[in-house]
Amino acid sequence: MSMTKQKLWSSFKLFIKVAVTAFALYLVFTKVSFRDLKEVVTKSDPLFLLLGFLSFLLSIVISAWRLNTFFKGIALYLPEKYNFKLYLLGMFYNVSLPGGIGGDGYKIYFLRKKFQIKGRKLLSCVFFDRLSGLWALCLITAALVIFIPTLGIPHWAPISCVLLGTLVYYVVMQRFFYDYAKNFLFKHVKALGVQSLQVICAICILYSLNFEGKFSPYLLLFLLSQIVAVIPLSIGGLGAREVVFIYGSDYFQLDAHRAVLISLISYFISVVISLSGSYFTLHPRALGEERLPETNEINLDD
Repeated sequence: MSMTKQKLWSSFKLFIKVAVTAFALYLVFTKVSFRDLKEVVTKSDPLFLLLGFLSFLLSIVISAWRLNTFFKGIALYLPEKYNFKLYLLGMFYNVSLPGGIGGDGYKIYFLRKKFQIKGRKLLSCVFFDRLSGLWALCLITAALVIFIPTLGIPHWAPISCVLLGTLVYYVVMQRFFYDYAKNFLFKHVKALGVQSLQVICAICILYSLNFEGKFSPYLLLFLLSQIVAVIPLSIGGLGAREVVFIYGSDYFQLDAHRAVLISLISYFISVVISLSGSYFTLHPRALGEERLPETNEINLDD
């Protein structure tokens, strides 16, 4: 793909993401009011918000550690501290370049040039890292479904789906992608740790909003919104996740304002953490580099 076509494609993706995000947020704010959201936030407990932030931050640390385990499977041995810095840099580019190469593309280009590793191998590491996270999300979601009788789903259904899906997933990984399946259990325990900490973050947000009712419907919507956010049709999942909360709160008869705030606050926390990665664009020596590649230099087709 030529640079001109690449720029046009990036601009088109950005337009689509902005349009989808704007439309989704429009749907959300036809259901809830800014005034009511503000009232709920001003009465929130800052201590629980801080605990939610720390839980989310720890999930990011483990997520970076998990990705580094996949890198080791292709004989790319990065110091954990260095890998975490690079992970934050990637998160920053995911926020600042929603229609461009994104954080994953930047990391792949950077590591390929620095360590002379094939881009296909690096892309596979990122893909299977994300896939392990999706598996963990589905597992915890299935567990929550069991504790929500109003759904009317028999207990054997989510249990069977998880067991069968995990078995097929494991067999396919071992048979066709052995390099990425090394330490399968260890990698997926980390994936469960990441998603569990993000659920804890959601619980802390609920406590901060002075909620004392049943948590499971809110947590189920939180997990479903995380799954929807994986689909790259909006900016960082913004809007799409809130739509899940809005229509889910109608189904479960929940407080729509509280539901939307769980999503917005967790998104704000992730953005704050992501912006810390901008430090390395200003101080590349913190990554051991004289300079970092500019985004207009990057061509993933090289």
